[in-house]
Amino acid sequence: MPHTSRTESDEFVDTASRPETRGIELIGDAERHGRARDLFWVWAAPNVSILNFTIGATMILLALELWQALLVIVAGAVPWIFTGTVAISGPAAGTSGSVVTRALYGVIGNKVIVAFTGWLISAVFLALNWLASSFMGADLLAGMGLTDPVVVPIAVTLVVSAITVLVAVYGHGLILRIYPVVSIALIVVFLLVTAFILPHVDWAYRAPEPLGGVGLWSAVTIGFTILASTPLSYANSPDIARYLPRSTKPSHIIAATALGGAIPCIVFTAVGALLATGVDAVAMDAGIEAALLDMLPGWLGVLLVVGVVVNTVSLNGMTTYTSSMALQAVGIPIRRIPSAVVVGVMGTALTIYLVMSTSLLDAVNLMLQFLVIISGPAMAIFTTDIVMRRNRYDGAELFDQTRTSPFWYAGGWSVPGMSAVVLGGVTTALCLSTDVWTGPISAAMGYIDLSVPLGMAVSAATYAGLARTRLGSIETRGRM
Repeated sequence: MPHTSRTESDEFVDTASRPETRGIELIGDAERHGRARDLFWVWAAPNVSILNFTIGATMILLALELWQALLVIVAGAVPWIFTGTVAISGPAAGTSGSVVTRALYGVIGNKVIVAFTGWLISAVFLALNWLASSFMGADLLAGMGLTDPVVVPIAVTLVVSAITVLVAVYGHGLILRIYPVVSIALIVVFLLVTAFILPHVDWAYRAPEPLGGVGLWSAVTIGFTILASTPLSYANSPDIARYLPRSTKPSHIIAATALGGAIPCIVFTAVGALLATGVDAVAMDAGIEAALLDMLPGWLGVLLVVGVVVNTVSLNGMTTYTSSMALQAVGIPIRRIPSAVVVGVMGTALTIYLVMSTSLLDAVNLMLQFLVIISGPAMAIFTTDIVMRRNRYDGAELFDQTRTSPFWYAGGWSVPGMSAVVLGGVTTALCLSTDVWTGPISAAMGYIDLSVPLGMAVSAATYAGLARTRLGSIETRGRM
């Protein structure tokens, strides 16, 4: 069965040359390996992404001046600190983050939360990234005479998703081995693309209608929410770090994870903002990815599309890998490899739906904003718990799902954790400002979007306050 705490040290070796059969099982000290700095390249590969160009262009579409957009982009990378912080729980517990969060929400409550944070977010990000590959692959193939607007993008999606699932099946060993090479190759390609973009940049760009006052703060905060949603979605970072030796310094894990994600996001999202200053409205409506390909020589356009596909495989391979363990943590009796296939099928289905119904720019902006309702509070609670426990997690206790478990709490539910995620989620929704939903607090403030800071603050404060009462876990260890 997959829900076991045995180490399988005699049966399993973490290597790139064969599929990883281990799922959420505990990793013994003898099997720990690697260095914290390896995480930098593991996180860089998924984040040298075409979506950065798309999100950067969005900052200009929000009517921000170029310098304002660049400041927002830097600020939007700050939440990568949370991604790095939760990663340290992986080596401490020796298991997946989706198991560690039993300490936050209770044995039963955790199944509900993981179903959303581990599955819903994963499925959306799988679809968004496969969508980018589908549109750009279709644009490239259109130049070769393959112009069917439905069949071609779907065919590209199916091929890329199949490769992605294969990466997830081979798992941690393959990710650790090939992602540094992938990162360097992608950085080279994207820097070449940047060199061809720079001549098109309007360095004297001015917004057609410069913003001020409430309108400016509305644009700035909406932009920040879109940017922050990416690092806040990576609550799976413990899964990638869990093989590291227990002696690995937490500060090194935090730095490698956060910088690996933040640096490429800042650089290439800024390039996306620069790109948007040299693209007219008609081209933007056609899609930033198409406008980008028009700027590049044929050989580099092909290279970029290949890079986008490789990036998509690296990001979605990691996402599929970690969400396959989330499915196990929910309690479904399935081994990790079949679970990865199931996740891949779900993401592919959602991608095909989006290919036929929306543009890349619309899909990215809307989904990223709505995801913070779930991801922001969950990340705040996880970080707060790590700080309050001083990152002390007992892997064996986390696998005890009986009524005598220290994480059984009130009938399997943690009142502090569940209260914090609900109150934080409601606060986030009330403060959110999107094209299809504006919360009453945001509307009353002139469409200023404080969903991320207020939602996370409410979640953290609620959890910290209740966790030290008789309802909590930090002092009472949860036995009720």
